[in-house]
Amino acid sequence: MSRFLIIGAGATGRATAAALVDGGHEVTMLTRSGGANVPGITREAGDASDLETVTRFAQGAAAVINCANPKYHRWPTDWPPIAHALQGACEATGATLVTLSNLYAYGEVTTPMTPDMPLSAHYLKAQIRAQMWHDALSAHDAGRLNCVELRASDFIGAGAQSQFGNQLIPRILRGKAAYVLGSATTRHSWTYVGDVGRSLAAAATDERWWGQAWHVVTNEAKTAAEVVDDLADVAGVPRVATKPIPRAMMTVAGLFSPQVREFRYTAYQFERDFIIDDQLTRDTFGVAPTPWKEICRDVVAPFCHDTK
Repeated sequence: MSRFLIIGAGATGRATAAALVDGGHEVTMLTRSGGANVPGITREAGDASDLETVTRFAQGAAAVINCANPKYHRWPTDWPPIAHALQGACEATGATLVTLSNLYAYGEVTTPMTPDMPLSAHYLKAQIRAQMWHDALSAHDAGRLNCVELRASDFIGAGAQSQFGNQLIPRILRGKAAYVLGSATTRHSWTYVGDVGRSLAAAATDERWWGQAWHVVTNEAKTAAEVVDDLADVAGVPRVATKPIPRAMMTVAGLFSPQVREFRYTAYQFERDFIIDDQLTRDTFGVAPTPWKEICRDVVAPFCHDTK
């Protein structure tokens, strides 16, 4: 049995903690607010951008797992100190640094993304994530720590920060049109938070993952309209129309929301095919994603009890 420190208690952090506890390990979750303990999981309050704080909680941990999720518009100010604190804590304690990341840093590619592609995005938000990985990998190559980065596409799953969630599912259940980001008819990869958690837990406990980046196993890409249809089907309700959120509406919303304003940098991901290639992970570790229908049931379950 080992102990692991997870930074963040969102959907991916909780899924990772559950996977580690199921494997017989103990988990400490560090967030700003702390929280109530449950069997196998201790919740602590602390600032993840403070090196001394993270180092204190990382003492004796086999790995520090980065599931932090600063608001998009605060990445330039929030990510660098968090990355510095987590890397420094791992160098000081010997814990492995396990980082959850995304596909932004590849930039506007036109083919399915593989983990060996260059991180060539030109916008600041993506460059920050790329620099975090370059810094960690440099420390790994210099022998100062062990690290691994897992990259996932946009999340789907109960409790996930996803467009298929609290606003969209009730509309489907009421027979209302579903409005989605970008195009409703281009193919997009959607990564299940449960698969993220299992992958992070595996990477934290198996040194075969360390020293490189991997993609989280993900089901075949689907259009937003196909996802909406599948969610309606498992909920047992008639299918509804799926429409893009009007650009004018996004523009107006951006006047009041810095998060929405950030969408202009990543809009390409939803306006053309955006597909993850996870074959290396599948071939190396013999893993596959959770069946798609099971994922859809998980998404709608909090909103209805009769799923097919």
